[in-house]
Amino acid sequence: MKKEPLIIKDQSFTGERALFNTHNAYIENCLFHDGESPLKESSDLKLNKVTFQWKYPLWYVNNAVVNDSRLLESARSGIWYTNHLFMENCLIEAPKTFRRASDITLANCQLPNAAETFWKCKDIKLKDATVKGDYFGMNSENIEVDNLTLEGNYLFDGGKNIVIKNSILNSKDSFWNVENATVINCKIDGEYLGWNSKNLTFIDCEISSLQGLCYIKGLKMVNCKLLDTSLCFEYCEDIDADIVDTIESIKNPSSGVIKCKGYKELIVDENKRGEAKIIVKK
Repeated sequence: MKKEPLIIKDQSFTGERALFNTHNAYIENCLFHDGESPLKESSDLKLNKVTFQWKYPLWYVNNAVVNDSRLLESARSGIWYTNHLFMENCLIEAPKTFRRASDITLANCQLPNAAETFWKCKDIKLKDATVKGDYFGMNSENIEVDNLTLEGNYLFDGGKNIVIKNSILNSKDSFWNVENATVINCKIDGEYLGWNSKNLTFIDCEISSLQGLCYIKGLKMVNCKLLDTSLCFEYCEDIDADIVDTIESIKNPSSGVIKCKGYKELIVDENKRGEAKIIVKK
C-alpha cells in the first residue's frame, strides 16, 4: 500500500537543516528563512508556493517537482548534486544554481541573476525561460532548449550534445569549445561566436558577430543570415555553409564550401591553412 505523503503547509522555518532528510512530502506556502541546507538529502518532494531565503536549499535531492516558487538572491548555490527535478513558473534570483545535477527541466522560469549557473550538469531541458548571466551552462551536456531569451556572455562553454530552438541569444564568446550543437531558428548577437568547437550546425538563424565562426571543425549552416558579421570563418575546416545574404568579410577559411549572395571583402594571407571554396549564388 502506497504511503500517503507528509503534508506541510503555511509554515516558516529557520535554522540549519530545518527539514533535513525529508521524504515523500507535499510542502505548500512555506518560507525557509536563514539556515543552510533546509531540504538536504531529501526525496520525492512536491513544492508549491515555497520561498527559499538562504543557501543550499535543495542539495542531494532526488525526485522533486517545484511549482510557483522562488529562490531569493541569498539562496545562492541552491541546487547542487540533485537529480530528477522539474520546476515550473519559478523565479530563481540566486546565482550559481545547478551544479553537477542531472535530469533537470525548467518550464516558464525566470533566472535574472544566473551567473555560473548549470555547470557540469547533464540531461537539461529548458522551455520558455528568460536568463541573464555570464557562463551559463558551462561544461554541461545533453541539453534541449526551446524559446530561451538569454543575455550573458560565454554561453555553453565546453558543452556537448546541445539543441537550441526558437531563441534569442545575446552572448559574446558563446558556444566555445562545444561538441555537437545544433541551433535552429535563433537570433544570435555576439563577438567571437563558436571558436574551437566541433560539429556546430546553424539552421534558419540570424547571426551578428565580429570575428565569429572561426577555428571550428565541421561547421554546417543552412539558410542563415550573417548580419554585420565580419572576419568570419578563419581557420574553419569542413565548412558547409549556405548564407542567404551578403557577408561583410571572410578571412582565411581552411576547407569546405561557402555559398553566399556575395561578400564585400575576402582576406587570405600568407599564413592560411588551405582554402575553402566560395560560391556566389545568383
